[in-house]
Amino acid sequence: MFIHSPILGGKFTKVFGWNGILWMISYIISIEKNPPPAPPPGGGYILIGLANRQPPTDNSFLRYLCPMNGLQEKIEAYKKEIEAYSIQNAKDLEAYRIQFLGTKGIVKSLMAEMKDVPVAEKKAMGQLLNEFKNFAEEKYASAKELTEHQEVEGTGIDYSLPGQPMLTGSRHPISLMRQRIIQIFQRLGFSVADGPEIEDDWHNFTALNLPEDHPARDMQDTFYVQQQPAWLLRTHTSNVQIREMQKGKLPIRMIMPGRVYRNETISARSHCFFHQVEGLYIDEQVSFADLKQTLYFFVRELFGQHVKVRFRPSYFPFTEPSAEMDVSCMLCDSKGCSVCKKTGWLEILGCGMVHPNVLENCGIDSNKYTGFAFGMGIERPTMLKYGIKDIRLFSENDLRFLKQFTGAY
Repeated sequence: MFIHSPILGGKFTKVFGWNGILWMISYIISIEKNPPPAPPPGGGYILIGLANRQPPTDNSFLRYLCPMNGLQEKIEAYKKEIEAYSIQNAKDLEAYRIQFLGTKGIVKSLMAEMKDVPVAEKKAMGQLLNEFKNFAEEKYASAKELTEHQEVEGTGIDYSLPGQPMLTGSRHPISLMRQRIIQIFQRLGFSVADGPEIEDDWHNFTALNLPEDHPARDMQDTFYVQQQPAWLLRTHTSNVQIREMQKGKLPIRMIMPGRVYRNETISARSHCFFHQVEGLYIDEQVSFADLKQTLYFFVRELFGQHVKVRFRPSYFPFTEPSAEMDVSCMLCDSKGCSVCKKTGWLEILGCGMVHPNVLENCGIDSNKYTGFAFGMGIERPTMLKYGIKDIRLFSENDLRFLKQFTGAY
Protein backbone atom coordinates (compact mmCIF):
# COMPACT_ATOMS: atom_id res chain seq x y z
CA MET A 1 0.00 0.00 0.00
CA PHE A 2 1.29 3.55 -0.75
CA ILE A 3 0.68 6.72 1.19
CA HIS A 4 1.45 10.29 0.19
CA SER A 5 2.11 13.27 2.44
CA PRO A 6 3.51 16.80 1.84
CA ILE A 7 5.53 16.32 5.02
CA LEU A 8 7.44 13.57 3.19
CA GLY A 9 8.53 15.98 0.44
CA GLY A 10 5.64 15.05 -1.86
CA LYS A 11 7.01 11.52 -2.25
CA PHE A 12 5.06 8.23 -2.09
CA THR A 13 6.17 5.82 0.55
CA LYS A 14 5.43 2.11 0.49
CA VAL A 15 4.32 0.55 3.74
CA PHE A 16 3.39 -3.03 4.60
CA GLY A 17 0.67 -4.35 6.88
CA TRP A 18 -2.46 -2.77 8.31
CA ASN A 19 -0.84 -2.15 11.65
CA GLY A 20 1.89 -0.16 9.91
CA ILE A 21 -0.74 1.86 8.00
CA LEU A 22 -2.70 2.70 11.14
CA TRP A 23 0.24 3.94 13.27
CA MET A 24 1.78 5.78 10.32
CA ILE A 25 -1.50 7.69 9.73
CA SER A 26 -1.69 8.58 13.41
CA TYR A 27 1.96 9.73 13.37
CA ILE A 28 1.49 11.88 10.28
CA ILE A 29 -1.53 13.57 11.91
CA SER A 30 0.60 14.32 14.99
CA ILE A 31 3.52 15.81 13.07
CA GLU A 32 1.18 17.89 10.89
CA LYS A 33 0.00 19.58 14.08
CA ASN A 34 3.62 19.99 15.30
CA PRO A 35 5.73 19.92 12.11
CA PRO A 36 9.50 19.29 12.34
CA PRO A 37 12.05 21.73 10.83
CA ALA A 38 11.90 22.04 7.06
CA PRO A 39 14.45 19.88 5.21
CA PRO A 40 17.31 21.61 3.34
CA PRO A 41 16.93 22.31 -0.40
CA GLY A 42 17.12 19.16 -2.48
CA GLY A 43 16.82 16.99 0.63
CA GLY A 44 14.02 15.09 2.25
CA TYR A 45 13.00 12.73 5.02
CA ILE A 46 13.29 8.98 4.89
CA LEU A 47 10.94 6.70 6.80
CA ILE A 48 12.69 3.60 8.04
CA GLY A 49 11.49 0.56 9.91
CA LEU A 50 8.05 0.62 8.29
CA ALA A 51 8.31 -2.98 7.22
CA ASN A 52 8.29 -4.15 10.84
CA ARG A 53 5.17 -5.99 11.91
CA GLN A 54 5.18 -4.24 15.31
CA PRO A 55 5.26 -0.44 15.42
CA PRO A 56 8.13 1.22 17.37
CA THR A 57 7.48 2.45 20.88
CA ASP A 58 8.61 6.04 20.10
CA ASN A 59 8.95 8.36 17.14
CA SER A 60 12.63 7.54 16.44
CA PHE A 61 11.85 5.79 13.17
CA LEU A 62 11.82 9.18 11.42
CA ARG A 63 15.40 10.36 11.09
CA TYR A 64 17.09 13.16 9.29
CA LEU A 65 20.12 12.00 7.28
CA CYS A 66 22.76 14.30 5.76
CA PRO A 67 21.66 14.67 2.15
CA MET A 68 24.09 13.88 -0.68
CA ASN A 69 23.76 17.31 -2.14
CA GLY A 70 24.58 18.90 1.23
CA LEU A 71 27.92 17.01 1.61
CA GLN A 72 28.84 17.82 -1.97
CA GLU A 73 28.14 21.47 -1.33
CA LYS A 74 30.44 21.36 1.71
CA ILE A 75 33.29 19.91 -0.38
CA GLU A 76 32.85 22.57 -3.09
CA ALA A 77 32.91 25.29 -0.45
CA TYR A 78 36.10 23.90 1.11
CA LYS A 79 37.74 23.70 -2.32
CA LYS A 80 37.11 27.38 -2.86
CA GLU A 81 38.55 28.07 0.59
CA ILE A 82 41.69 26.06 -0.24
CA GLU A 83 42.14 27.90 -3.53
CA ALA A 84 41.89 31.24 -1.75
CA TYR A 85 44.18 30.20 1.12
CA SER A 86 47.36 32.32 1.09
CA ILE A 87 50.60 30.60 2.15
CA GLN A 88 53.56 32.97 2.40
CA ASN A 89 55.91 31.22 4.80
CA ALA A 90 56.50 28.08 6.85
CA LYS A 91 54.16 29.30 9.59
CA ASP A 92 51.25 29.66 7.12
CA LEU A 93 52.09 26.27 5.66
CA GLU A 94 51.85 24.57 9.05
CA ALA A 95 48.57 26.32 9.82
CA TYR A 96 47.14 25.07 6.51
CA ARG A 97 48.29 21.52 7.25
CA ILE A 98 46.64 21.52 10.67
CA GLN A 99 43.37 23.01 9.38
CA PHE A 100 42.88 20.73 6.38
CA LEU A 101 45.19 17.69 6.72
CA GLY A 102 45.68 17.39 10.45
CA THR A 103 44.29 14.67 12.70
CA LYS A 104 41.33 16.89 13.53
CA GLY A 105 41.31 18.67 10.20
CA ILE A 106 38.57 19.13 7.65
CA VAL A 107 39.53 16.14 5.48
CA LYS A 108 39.36 13.78 8.47
CA SER A 109 36.02 15.17 9.60
CA LEU A 110 34.48 14.72 6.14
CA MET A 111 35.78 11.17 6.00
CA ALA A 112 34.04 10.52 9.31
CA GLU A 113 30.66 11.50 7.79
CA MET A 114 30.87 8.55 5.41
CA LYS A 115 29.19 6.41 8.06
CA ASP A 116 25.94 8.34 7.54
CA VAL A 117 25.92 7.85 3.77
CA PRO A 118 23.55 5.14 2.42
CA VAL A 119 25.29 2.04 1.15
CA ALA A 120 24.19 2.69 -2.43
CA GLU A 121 25.87 6.10 -2.37
CA LYS A 122 29.12 5.21 -0.53
CA LYS A 123 31.16 4.45 -3.67
CA ALA A 124 30.34 7.74 -5.37
CA MET A 125 30.83 9.72 -2.18
CA GLY A 126 34.13 7.93 -1.49
CA GLN A 127 35.49 8.97 -4.88
CA LEU A 128 34.38 12.53 -4.23
CA LEU A 129 36.14 12.62 -0.85
CA ASN A 130 39.34 11.10 -2.24
CA GLU A 131 39.43 13.75 -4.98
CA PHE A 132 39.03 16.43 -2.33
CA LYS A 133 41.79 14.91 -0.21
CA ASN A 134 44.19 14.79 -3.19
CA PHE A 135 43.29 18.38 -4.00
CA ALA A 136 44.19 19.51 -0.47
CA GLU A 137 47.45 17.50 -0.45
CA GLU A 138 48.54 18.87 -3.83
CA LYS A 139 48.04 22.40 -2.55
CA TYR A 140 50.19 21.56 0.51
CA ALA A 141 52.98 19.92 -1.54
CA SER A 142 53.27 22.78 -4.04
CA ALA A 143 53.21 25.38 -1.26
CA LYS A 144 55.88 23.49 0.70
CA GLU A 145 58.21 23.33 -2.30
CA LEU A 146 57.75 27.04 -2.97
CA THR A 147 58.34 27.93 0.69
CA GLU A 148 61.55 25.89 0.90
CA HIS A 149 62.83 27.46 -2.31
CA GLN A 150 62.18 30.94 -0.91
CA GLU A 151 64.04 30.06 2.31
CA VAL A 152 67.07 28.82 0.35
CA GLU A 153 67.12 32.00 -1.74
CA GLY A 154 66.97 34.05 1.45
CA THR A 155 70.23 32.50 2.75
CA GLY A 156 72.26 33.62 -0.26
CA ILE A 157 73.69 30.11 -0.68
CA ASP A 158 73.57 28.31 -3.99
CA TYR A 159 72.89 24.71 -3.05
CA SER A 160 73.35 23.58 -6.63
CA LEU A 161 77.11 24.16 -6.37
CA PRO A 162 79.33 21.14 -5.55
CA GLY A 163 80.00 20.71 -1.84
CA GLN A 164 83.25 21.22 -0.02
CA PRO A 165 85.39 18.09 -0.26
CA MET A 166 85.81 16.06 2.91
CA LEU A 167 89.43 16.17 3.97
CA THR A 168 90.83 12.70 4.54
CA GLY A 169 93.75 12.19 6.84
CA SER A 170 96.77 10.00 6.35
CA ARG A 171 98.80 7.71 8.51
CA HIS A 172 101.86 9.19 10.17
CA PRO A 173 105.15 8.19 8.51
CA ILE A 174 106.32 6.64 11.78
CA SER A 175 103.20 4.45 11.85
CA LEU A 176 103.77 3.50 8.22
CA MET A 177 107.35 2.42 8.88
CA ARG A 178 106.48 0.60 12.08
CA GLN A 179 103.82 -1.43 10.29
CA ARG A 180 106.21 -2.19 7.43
CA ILE A 181 108.88 -3.46 9.84
CA ILE A 182 106.33 -5.65 11.63
CA GLN A 183 105.17 -7.13 8.32
CA ILE A 184 108.73 -8.08 7.31
CA PHE A 185 109.56 -9.82 10.59
CA GLN A 186 106.21 -11.57 10.72
CA ARG A 187 107.16 -13.24 7.43
CA LEU A 188 110.19 -14.64 9.31
CA GLY A 189 107.98 -16.07 12.05
CA PHE A 190 108.39 -13.30 14.64
CA SER A 191 105.43 -12.37 16.83
CA VAL A 192 104.79 -8.93 18.36
CA ALA A 193 104.99 -8.13 22.09
CA ASP A 194 104.35 -4.96 24.07
CA GLY A 195 105.10 -3.69 27.55
CA PRO A 196 104.90 -0.65 29.89
CA GLU A 197 106.55 2.67 29.08
CA ILE A 198 106.94 3.49 32.80
CA GLU A 199 109.30 0.85 34.12
CA ASP A 200 111.28 -0.04 37.21
CA ASP A 201 115.06 0.06 37.35
CA TRP A 202 115.52 -3.72 37.42
CA HIS A 203 113.68 -4.46 34.16
CA ASN A 204 115.18 -1.47 32.35
CA PHE A 205 118.80 -1.72 33.54
CA THR A 206 119.84 -4.29 36.14
CA ALA A 207 118.43 -7.41 34.46
CA LEU A 208 120.22 -6.36 31.26
CA ASN A 209 123.64 -6.67 32.91
CA LEU A 210 123.69 -2.96 33.81
CA PRO A 211 124.22 -2.66 37.59
CA GLU A 212 123.76 0.71 39.28
CA ASP A 213 127.45 1.69 39.13
CA HIS A 214 127.93 0.59 35.49
CA PRO A 215 129.31 3.42 33.30
CA ALA A 216 127.19 2.25 30.33
CA ARG A 217 124.17 3.72 32.09
CA ASP A 218 125.48 7.16 31.18
CA MET A 219 124.70 6.43 27.51
CA GLN A 220 121.03 5.95 28.38
CA ASP A 221 120.28 8.84 30.72
CA THR A 222 116.51 9.02 31.05
CA PHE A 223 113.66 10.69 32.95
CA TYR A 224 112.74 9.54 36.46
CA VAL A 225 109.44 9.86 38.32
CA GLN A 226 109.96 12.35 41.14
CA GLN A 227 107.55 10.72 43.59
CA GLN A 228 109.03 7.25 42.95
CA PRO A 229 112.75 7.47 42.07
CA ALA A 230 112.81 3.74 41.29
CA TRP A 231 110.39 4.37 38.40
CA LEU A 232 111.56 5.78 35.11
CA LEU A 233 110.59 6.22 31.47
CA ARG A 234 112.08 3.26 29.62
CA THR A 235 115.15 3.96 27.50
CA HIS A 236 114.55 1.01 25.19
CA THR A 237 112.02 -1.76 24.66
CA SER A 238 114.47 -4.28 26.11
CA ASN A 239 112.30 -4.27 29.23
CA VAL A 240 109.73 -6.22 27.19
CA GLN A 241 112.44 -8.78 26.33
CA ILE A 242 113.14 -9.30 30.05
CA ARG A 243 109.46 -9.76 30.84
CA GLU A 244 109.03 -12.29 28.02
CA MET A 245 112.11 -14.29 29.05
CA GLN A 246 110.85 -14.40 32.65
CA LYS A 247 107.75 -16.22 31.44
CA GLY A 248 109.99 -19.18 30.54
CA LYS A 249 108.09 -20.07 27.36
CA LEU A 250 110.88 -21.17 25.01
CA PRO A 251 111.77 -20.84 22.22
CA ILE A 252 111.23 -17.08 21.86
CA ARG A 253 111.02 -15.36 18.49
CA MET A 254 109.44 -11.92 18.74
CA ILE A 255 109.83 -8.19 18.13
CA MET A 256 108.94 -5.36 20.54
CA PRO A 257 107.94 -2.03 18.95
CA GLY A 258 107.21 1.01 21.11
CA ARG A 259 108.06 4.53 22.26
CA VAL A 260 111.17 5.18 24.38
CA TYR A 261 112.69 8.20 26.13
CA ARG A 262 116.20 9.57 26.68
CA ASN A 263 117.52 12.81 28.10
CA GLU A 264 119.18 14.02 24.91
CA THR A 265 119.56 17.36 23.17
CA ILE A 266 116.94 17.89 20.48
CA SER A 267 118.50 18.35 17.04
CA ALA A 268 118.04 17.29 13.41
CA ARG A 269 119.44 13.84 14.33
CA SER A 270 118.16 13.17 17.87
CA HIS A 271 115.18 13.78 20.12
CA CYS A 272 114.21 13.27 23.76
CA PHE A 273 111.70 10.63 22.70
CA PHE A 274 111.64 8.34 19.71
CA HIS A 275 110.28 4.99 18.55
CA GLN A 276 112.12 1.71 18.59
CA VAL A 277 111.79 -1.90 17.49
CA GLU A 278 113.78 -4.59 19.24
CA GLY A 279 113.96 -8.25 18.33
CA LEU A 280 114.81 -11.39 20.30
CA TYR A 281 115.38 -14.97 19.21
CA ILE A 282 116.27 -17.62 21.82
CA ASP A 283 116.52 -21.31 21.10
CA GLU A 284 119.07 -24.08 21.09
CA GLN A 285 122.09 -23.65 18.80
CA VAL A 286 121.33 -20.08 17.66
CA SER A 287 124.45 -18.51 16.13
CA PHE A 288 125.71 -15.12 14.95
CA ALA A 289 125.24 -16.34 11.36
CA ASP A 290 121.51 -16.58 12.05
CA LEU A 291 121.57 -12.97 13.25
CA LYS A 292 123.39 -11.71 10.14
CA GLN A 293 121.12 -13.49 7.67
CA THR A 294 118.00 -12.28 9.48
CA LEU A 295 119.16 -8.66 9.35
CA TYR A 296 120.36 -8.93 5.72
CA PHE A 297 116.92 -10.10 4.72
CA PHE A 298 115.23 -7.34 6.69
CA VAL A 299 117.32 -4.47 5.28
CA ARG A 300 116.97 -5.56 1.67
CA GLU A 301 113.22 -6.05 2.04
CA LEU A 302 112.92 -2.57 3.53
CA PHE A 303 115.30 -0.52 1.36
CA GLY A 304 115.77 -2.68 -1.72
CA GLN A 305 118.37 -5.10 -3.01
CA HIS A 306 120.74 -2.29 -4.04
CA VAL A 307 121.45 -1.11 -0.48
CA LYS A 308 124.94 -1.72 0.92
CA VAL A 309 125.34 -3.16 4.40
CA ARG A 310 128.24 -3.41 6.82
CA PHE A 311 128.73 -4.71 10.37
CA ARG A 312 131.09 -2.97 12.80
CA PRO A 313 132.26 -4.44 16.11
CA SER A 314 130.78 -2.61 19.09
CA TYR A 315 130.00 -2.97 22.77
CA PHE A 316 126.69 -3.42 24.59
CA PRO A 317 126.56 -4.77 28.16
CA PHE A 318 123.60 -7.04 27.33
CA THR A 319 125.12 -8.77 24.26
CA GLU A 320 128.42 -10.54 23.58
CA PRO A 321 129.73 -10.37 20.90
CA SER A 322 128.11 -7.10 19.80
CA ALA A 323 127.98 -5.20 16.53
CA GLU A 324 126.46 -2.16 14.86
CA MET A 325 124.86 -2.38 11.44
CA ASP A 326 125.25 0.43 8.92
CA VAL A 327 123.60 0.97 5.54
CA SER A 328 124.68 3.23 2.70
CA CYS A 329 123.18 6.71 3.02
CA MET A 330 120.40 7.07 0.48
CA LEU A 331 119.95 10.78 1.20
CA CYS A 332 123.24 11.67 -0.45
CA ASP A 333 123.86 8.47 -2.43
CA SER A 334 126.82 7.74 -0.10
CA LYS A 335 128.53 11.01 -1.06
CA GLY A 336 128.35 12.50 2.43
CA CYS A 337 125.78 14.82 4.04
CA SER A 338 124.93 16.34 7.43
CA VAL A 339 122.75 13.34 8.35
CA CYS A 340 125.47 10.74 7.76
CA LYS A 341 128.17 13.12 9.08
CA LYS A 342 129.92 13.12 5.68
CA THR A 343 130.73 9.40 5.98
CA GLY A 344 128.27 8.00 3.42
CA TRP A 345 127.05 5.46 6.01
CA LEU A 346 124.16 5.53 8.46
CA GLU A 347 123.95 3.40 11.58
CA ILE A 348 120.45 1.90 11.78
CA LEU A 349 120.69 -0.71 14.54
CA GLY A 350 122.75 -2.42 17.20
CA CYS A 351 122.83 -6.19 17.64
CA GLY A 352 124.64 -9.13 19.16
CA MET A 353 124.33 -12.47 20.90
CA VAL A 354 122.40 -12.31 24.18
CA HIS A 355 124.83 -12.15 27.12
CA PRO A 356 124.78 -15.30 29.35
CA ASN A 357 124.24 -13.09 32.42
CA VAL A 358 120.99 -11.77 30.92
CA LEU A 359 119.76 -15.31 30.28
CA GLU A 360 120.61 -16.38 33.83
CA ASN A 361 118.92 -13.25 35.31
CA CYS A 362 115.71 -14.38 33.60
CA GLY A 363 115.99 -18.02 34.72
CA ILE A 364 117.18 -19.46 31.37
CA ASP A 365 119.99 -22.02 31.25
CA SER A 366 122.77 -20.27 29.28
CA ASN A 367 124.55 -23.62 28.71
CA LYS A 368 121.59 -24.99 26.81
CA TYR A 369 120.10 -21.94 25.13
CA THR A 370 121.62 -19.14 23.10
CA GLY A 371 120.03 -16.27 21.26
CA PHE A 372 120.49 -12.98 19.47
CA ALA A 373 118.93 -9.56 19.98
CA PHE A 374 118.82 -6.36 17.96
CA GLY A 375 117.31 -2.92 18.32
CA MET A 376 116.72 0.00 15.97
CA GLY A 377 115.04 3.37 16.02
CA ILE A 378 112.08 3.70 13.66
CA GLU A 379 112.81 7.35 12.85
CA ARG A 380 116.15 6.65 11.16
CA PRO A 381 114.82 4.11 8.61
CA THR A 382 111.83 6.40 7.99
CA MET A 383 114.16 9.29 7.19
CA LEU A 384 116.06 7.11 4.74
CA LYS A 385 112.92 5.68 3.15
CA TYR A 386 111.20 9.02 2.52
CA GLY A 387 114.21 11.37 2.21
CA ILE A 388 113.51 13.31 5.44
CA LYS A 389 116.51 15.28 6.76
CA ASP A 390 115.19 16.54 10.12
CA ILE A 391 113.90 14.19 12.84
CA ARG A 392 111.99 17.05 14.48
CA LEU A 393 109.46 17.08 11.63
CA PHE A 394 107.94 13.85 12.96
CA SER A 395 106.65 15.55 16.14
CA GLU A 396 105.84 19.09 14.94
CA ASN A 397 102.42 18.11 13.49
CA ASP A 398 102.90 20.34 10.45
CA LEU A 399 100.09 19.48 8.01
CA ARG A 400 102.25 20.53 5.06
CA PHE A 401 104.61 17.73 6.03
CA LEU A 402 102.02 15.10 6.97
CA LYS A 403 99.90 15.57 3.82
CA GLN A 404 102.80 14.28 1.73
CA PHE A 405 102.11 10.76 3.04
CA THR A 406 98.48 10.53 1.91
CA GLY A 407 98.11 7.26 0.04
CA ALA A 408 101.46 5.90 1.20
CA TYR A 409 101.42 2.20 2.04
